[in-house]
Amino acid sequence: MEASRHAGDVAVAVAGSYGVETMFTLSGGHVFPLYDGAVHEKMPIVDVRHEQSAVFAAEATARLTRRPGLAVLTAGPGVTNGVSGITTARFNGSPLVVLGGRAPQSRWGTGALQELDHPPLLAPVTKLSFTAASAESVGQDVESAFRTAIAPHRGPVFLDLYMDHLFSPVPTHAVSTPTPSPLEPDPDALAGIARHLAEAERPVLVLGSDVWMDRAEEAARDFAEQWRLPVIPNGQGRGIVPSGHELLVTRARSIAFGQADLVIVVGAPLDFRLGYGWFGGKEGAPLAKVVHLADTQSQLATHTGTVGSAAGDLSLLLWGLGAACETAGVDPASYAPWTTRLAEAAKAATAADAELLGATADPIHPMRIYGELARLLDDDAVVIGDGGDFVSYAGKYVESRQPGCWLDPGPYGCLGTGLGYAIAARLSRPSSQVVLLLGDGAAGFSLMDVDTLVRHRLPVVMICGNNGSWGLEKHPMRLLYGYDVAADLQPQCRYDQVVTALGGGGELVTRPEEIGPALRRAFDSGVPYLVNVATDPDVAYPRNTTGL
Repeated sequence: MEASRHAGDVAVAVAGSYGVETMFTLSGGHVFPLYDGAVHEKMPIVDVRHEQSAVFAAEATARLTRRPGLAVLTAGPGVTNGVSGITTARFNGSPLVVLGGRAPQSRWGTGALQELDHPPLLAPVTKLSFTAASAESVGQDVESAFRTAIAPHRGPVFLDLYMDHLFSPVPTHAVSTPTPSPLEPDPDALAGIARHLAEAERPVLVLGSDVWMDRAEEAARDFAEQWRLPVIPNGQGRGIVPSGHELLVTRARSIAFGQADLVIVVGAPLDFRLGYGWFGGKEGAPLAKVVHLADTQSQLATHTGTVGSAAGDLSLLLWGLGAACETAGVDPASYAPWTTRLAEAAKAATAADAELLGATADPIHPMRIYGELARLLDDDAVVIGDGGDFVSYAGKYVESRQPGCWLDPGPYGCLGTGLGYAIAARLSRPSSQVVLLLGDGAAGFSLMDVDTLVRHRLPVVMICGNNGSWGLEKHPMRLLYGYDVAADLQPQCRYDQVVTALGGGGELVTRPEEIGPALRRAFDSGVPYLVNVATDPDVAYPRNTTGL
């Protein structure tokens, strides 16, 4: 007869079989058997100071490693504190499993501590949300959670487990982890898309996060280079066509999207970040035709018209489209003048940036920070953005040199991701620089988790753009009403002293010539280190959309 273990052991063993290497949590009695299981399975436990950071760390682990992430939350408020992180994973398509504690079944309905029926709360923001039926079903239920999380289109799954079930002895669960067959795209749909490209004079290729998550980065770069298509990345599509590549035209985004006649969007939703799928129409140009390629049918846009769409494994889609382009007679020479024009516009914009990237203005212009940072970043540096205006500059001026090196909250736009993401990045990429860019507003959500970085010896360079306001709201509100309210923070608040009080390092920078030396000290410190830069509160990021 098989040796019996408790259900917590079985749950952790199943998670390990799906590639989970770390459990992220905040201590809670309802989930003690899961911690015991982690000890038995030799799975490291990283305990944080707020449950949101545990979920954000697990989600970022999934986005960086392309394996499922695991967060363990205790019952009641432990679970509800994780809801924003779970929702972020849903919007990002991150394969995440959250195991929640649950008041004992033997006491259910009597008012036990933190008794709450969690799954109905999580159902709208997960692929699946359910309760393990029995102690004996825990292994199968955890396996079902992981299978669902990693199946296209990836996303979060919530499973809660009765406390008394977790303590119960159960047999070892044999795990089967079959590799799902990739979804083959419709060749007729690809042939139609290729014909549109053959007719185009001003095409643009958009590469989104799912290209990275679907391990299709090589196919995407090969497709772009073979057909000489100008590329604009979206989200974790950054770095697939690396910084400095002649086809990367991010800095000519306005011209590209405003005057394109065909936009092919791969692995990204047609949401506010991409103008809801409306392109062209600027300077006398007609509206552009739009093609949408996604990993599953459910991800294809239905709110706007497209001239072509296809769903399937993104590598197969791109390889198949390349073959269809050959059959259709696509000739890059027919749109070479457009590609050249965008490349020249991108180069001119980059040259024009030089003045502000080296600005000597006092108070400090935020762009000066990025001018200094760019000189210090390695090719494989992981850059994390958590903020509004300050991080918007990063999105524009920090171009990745390798794929899988950029993290931001994604389309849900949840502040407070930063420390959780930084924890995950340091663990997932132990030899890379990890840089966390914080707005001073965002810092207030999660800075206490510097304590987690310190306790677990995870050095991260943090840069806070401190303009003493909620800049993303302050300036638009002034534009609308002529005044602003609820948009001010403490000028030059000493967030660096919070970090030093928690055992890290930090300093306040108030003059532009101090930025570079401070950043070098941060990279050399070997500890969590915050460079707190006081920036000009009157400088607003020149945005074209609020996402509304």
